[in-house]
Amino acid sequence: MKLDVLIIRIAFVGLLVLLGYVLNPFEHTSRFGLSGANDQATRHILSAGLGLIVGLLIIAFELRVRRASLKTLIGAAIGSILGIVGAFLIGVLISIQEESAVSAEMQTFLTISLAFFMGYIGLMVGAAKGEYLDLSALGGIFSDKNVKRDYKILDTSVIIDGRIADVSETGFLGGTLIIPNFILAELQQVADSADSSKRQRGRRGLDMLQRLRNNSKLDIQILEQDFPAVKEVDLKLIELGRQLDAVIVTNDFNLNKVSQLRGVSVLNINELANALKPVVLPGEAMRVFVLKEGKEYNQGVAYLDDGTMVVVDNARRLIGKTADIAVTSVLQTTAGKMIFGRLWEEKNEEHSESNMGVHDSRSLGFRKATRELRQTTIIEELDG
Repeated sequence: MKLDVLIIRIAFVGLLVLLGYVLNPFEHTSRFGLSGANDQATRHILSAGLGLIVGLLIIAFELRVRRASLKTLIGAAIGSILGIVGAFLIGVLISIQEESAVSAEMQTFLTISLAFFMGYIGLMVGAAKGEYLDLSALGGIFSDKNVKRDYKILDTSVIIDGRIADVSETGFLGGTLIIPNFILAELQQVADSADSSKRQRGRRGLDMLQRLRNNSKLDIQILEQDFPAVKEVDLKLIELGRQLDAVIVTNDFNLNKVSQLRGVSVLNINELANALKPVVLPGEAMRVFVLKEGKEYNQGVAYLDDGTMVVVDNARRLIGKTADIAVTSVLQTTAGKMIFGRLWEEKNEEHSESNMGVHDSRSLGFRKATRELRQTTIIEELDG
């Protein structure tokens, strides 16, 4: 199919070159110093070159038009026709003026300028507003029911998380990625927060958004549509998803549930990660900044750059400091990923405890069971 189209284009350009050479539109011109029979061959060559340029311009226009939707083409055609009709009516008013008021040269200039101006404005405005046309009102002649636009709306949480950029770059997430203007406003608000942790997350989200927009393989659209009557951002996302028949991409567990209840499809990055191998494996070493105290006794809590919570046993005394930890387990749920670990210096202590007698090994098993019970309790609280 591509070869056939290429042959047709080459034949079309060749035909225009041949017509230009035969018809020779420069035959009677002398503006370029081409007078006399000796310059006849030069005139034919210039005419053929003109045909080549016109043919290439038409091919370039055809390539651009092929990427436009049917609604855009119809809107551009209607807009340009209305613009030319308006220019013609205004030109009639100009032409009936007396020559003493408007000279003939000025009338000609104004008429041609208005035709170009109104035609251009009508073309651009019609193409921009063509998506609002309802082709079903034409009786289904121009309806394209088999083609469904694949829209995916990005939530604030999934942009801040950052994994959406990696997934999109691999090609697993196709279609058009929609970023509503109210999501951008929320990201800006988080980036300007007085809380240093929120401010860092907001700036990370803006960096991830810039990374998505710099990828030429992705179709990113910033949507200005808003819902002033709806106050909450999550409800705005659901309403936009219903109008565009789009899928919401999020990490928010609550938004996931509410969207499904409202009949809007959702893609949860955490569910995707839950089906894949975790990035951090038990036994690996990590360096984290212990930010606050955990819910359980003597626990410390840290956060990774993407917002993943890291729960460290016996790290309460290291709040406000950086600590090296050993990962004990990684739990992934639809509410998010959690990493559990212990201080690195305790790893050797547990290794020595494993060489003790039966009584001490029972005590060690009891402590491990208690730790697992605490982890289960935290996960249940998050899922709840």
